[in-house]
Amino acid sequence: MLEAGLYFLQQLINGITIGSTYALIAIGYTMVYGIIGMINFAHGEIYMIGTYVAFMAIAGMAMLGIEFLPIIFLGALLASMLVSSSFGWAVERIAYRPLRGGNRLIPLISAIGMSIFLQNYVRLGQGSRDIAMSSQITGGFSIGPTDGFHATLSYMQIIIFVVMLVSMALLTLFISKSRMGRACRAVAQDLKMANLLGIDTNRVIATTFVIGAALAAVAGTLLGMYYGVVNAYVGFIAGLKAFTAAVLGGIGSIPGAMLGGILLGIAESMTAAYFSTEYKDVVSFGLLVLILLFKPTGILGKPEVEKI
Repeated sequence: MLEAGLYFLQQLINGITIGSTYALIAIGYTMVYGIIGMINFAHGEIYMIGTYVAFMAIAGMAMLGIEFLPIIFLGALLASMLVSSSFGWAVERIAYRPLRGGNRLIPLISAIGMSIFLQNYVRLGQGSRDIAMSSQITGGFSIGPTDGFHATLSYMQIIIFVVMLVSMALLTLFISKSRMGRACRAVAQDLKMANLLGIDTNRVIATTFVIGAALAAVAGTLLGMYYGVVNAYVGFIAGLKAFTAAVLGGIGSIPGAMLGGILLGIAESMTAAYFSTEYKDVVSFGLLVLILLFKPTGILGKPEVEKI
């Protein structure tokens, strides 16, 4: 009985870990949708680029002889956020802004094209094979008897959860207290009216893309250091899972993205543990179908009110 409980606890820890990163990526989807009502399908590739940049930064610091873990972690995180934010800004500037105001299907196709371009851009530049890196942060806590099965909570898992909570808290403060945050809420409420009132809506929308890309880079750095492997295709599945998390929690809702990510991560972990890893994607996208059928607005989403 104790062993079964510890096994369940281990899967819960694993689910919260992966769910926390899904939540960070999902915020990019939910912010863009909340501001302009569209899905940025190149967001998964931004996450993938962030992971590559983090690996490069860690390798560069190793070549320079830097061994202090906090500097390595913060250096990789900042480099990843800076480069990914630049790509996020470029995606908005190239794939969305020139097409804004036209048929809503056109920017969607443009974003899919940008996703394919970024994936192949990285594949040609870095190769299509997996790039592995040894774990930088090791160790953790054991829960349960030392002479039998015991659950493990690693330091890296703790860091992932803490960074997710801190990122959410800072984003919430930014949206609720800062001048740009108020402008984001105004644009989300009514873009045309915000433009008439003198708000630079182009700047607000670009800022939204930059923030979403930075959070995706945080997720990429954390997951890259946790799993220790990356390739040019990791962004596709991660992007789909994060999109599912955003819809599950209520796309357009930042707390919903967090809740959806955690729930999706736990569902995947439990499915892989008690059934088979082959079914975890089935469960993930099955949840997406069910939520679209029975509660299209998501758990915390609100019905869209058409303005006339």
